[in-house]
Amino acid sequence: MAFEDAQDHRIARISSAIRVIPDFPKPGIMFQDITTLLLDPTAFKDTIDLFVERYKGKNISVVAGIEARGFIFGPPIALAIGAKFVPMRKPNKLPGAVISQEYSLEYGTDKIEMHVGAVQAGERALVIDDLIATGGTLCAAINLLERVEVDVVECACVIELPELKGRDRLGDKPLFVLVSAA
Repeated sequence: MAFEDAQDHRIARISSAIRVIPDFPKPGIMFQDITTLLLDPTAFKDTIDLFVERYKGKNISVVAGIEARGFIFGPPIALAIGAKFVPMRKPNKLPGAVISQEYSLEYGTDKIEMHVGAVQAGERALVIDDLIATGGTLCAAINLLERVEVDVVECACVIELPELKGRDRLGDKPLFVLVSAA
């Protein structure tokens, strides 16, 4: 569910700072462009602040950011709540030993990876990305973390595309979203 505090003017500012580009990268796609959000320091700060307000004091020790835009939002949230940041990367981007999780795409498969030893069993994690569409990447990140016995507390995204029903794929894992792109 999208953040529903109607009194919070920050949500409107965040939503209006996200540019929608029709037919990108292909016809029929309404691309949610967060680069315009990043160009607005107030809206960008509002975004980080809303996540920090939600997760501060929740005993989260890991913020796992999904490549690439999860790398934008994850580190400032991790710093503010006193957690470490763990990058969840595409294959062959991390040096050293990695653990990976394969997941299905519309046509084929992909993988997400993290360093071996980046997290420890029993840690509590937040998984962050800019957008949830079909939920495949978030599910892969959850599965990867849970394979090494990390407790995934919640997933968080700036934007949700509800018509693609990605939230449904997360099962009982909570999802916090700031803006619903209807």
